[in-house]
Amino acid sequence: MNVLIPSSLRAYTGAARVEADGSTLGELLADLDRSYPGLRFRMVDEQERLRPHMRVFVNGRAVHDLAWRIGAGDDVAIVQALSGG
Repeated sequence: MNVLIPSSLRAYTGAARVEADGSTLGELLADLDRSYPGLRFRMVDEQERLRPHMRVFVNGRAVHDLAWRIGAGDDVAIVQALSGG
């Protein structure tokens, strides 16, 4: 499936959109990490949860659970919140 990558993570992928496979969000992120080592660590913490500044949308719906089921035709967008002050 086609995955939209935020500009802050494109140093890993070199592209705004990449292809990845998986039947769950966790599997998809693992597949991305096989192709782009280190990417998953930037998104998932040591407790296997999405990091607070990461957002993933599947078909426009915010998803927080790595066990979320996804299909081959689903649209996945990764968004990284920026903070500062």
